[in-house]
Amino acid sequence: MARNAIVTGGTRGIGAAIAKCLKEQGCSVAATYAGNDAAAAAFTGETGIKAYKWDVGDYDACKAGVAEIEAAQGPTDILVNNAGITRDGMFHKIGPKEWSEVIRADLDSVFNMTHNVFPGMRERGFGRVVNISSINGQKGQMGQTNYSAAKAGMIGFTRALAQEGAFKGVTVNAVAPGYIATDMVAAMPEEALKKITAQIPVGRLGEVSEIGECVAFLAGENAGFITGAVLTANGGQYIAS
Repeated sequence: MARNAIVTGGTRGIGAAIAKCLKEQGCSVAATYAGNDAAAAAFTGETGIKAYKWDVGDYDACKAGVAEIEAAQGPTDILVNNAGITRDGMFHKIGPKEWSEVIRADLDSVFNMTHNVFPGMRERGFGRVVNISSINGQKGQMGQTNYSAAKAGMIGFTRALAQEGAFKGVTVNAVAPGYIATDMVAAMPEEALKKITAQIPVGRLGEVSEIGECVAFLAGENAGFITGAVLTANGGQYIAS
């Protein structure tokens, strides 16, 4: 059965791979983005997936954006909360601005988007919410107190909401990627990349398509007995219990 999906931060990197995988699975997909118009246009031109621009940290913008997407493609069956930013720095050097910007974009956005689709999912008796957390939300990372806190918060949100949605046919899960070969990671100095890869037992960075496939599985028709789970995809770098 064809399903309607929204992927936030869905025009680049991991988000674009997720959107493509869902489309290949037969979903009607809409992607959101925050600011890179050129990348969004290129993504739409390549995939045919329409991109919508708004700030997912703004509740009212999410409400209006979801309404626009649903007017175009129908009620939302699948929501992937992927949008996020980093503002790295040692804790004693970051300020309220760096803290609040990350919490707003990475964690508040999860509430903003989910709150606008969850009631409809409950009413229809089907829904898939997949939150893209991070290895650093599981283990923490020096220089990323803001990001690690936001990504850990996503996991807590996932486990709590899963209990509320289960009896209504709505599953809520998370994927926690490790180091993935995105443009941002690829731009790191070669020595830094070597050090990171040396810490990954499989001996390489992950591919964006591998994260896309994780999401496609959790969003699929046959994943209805899986909820409140955190699927780690980090090449064995961190094995969570």
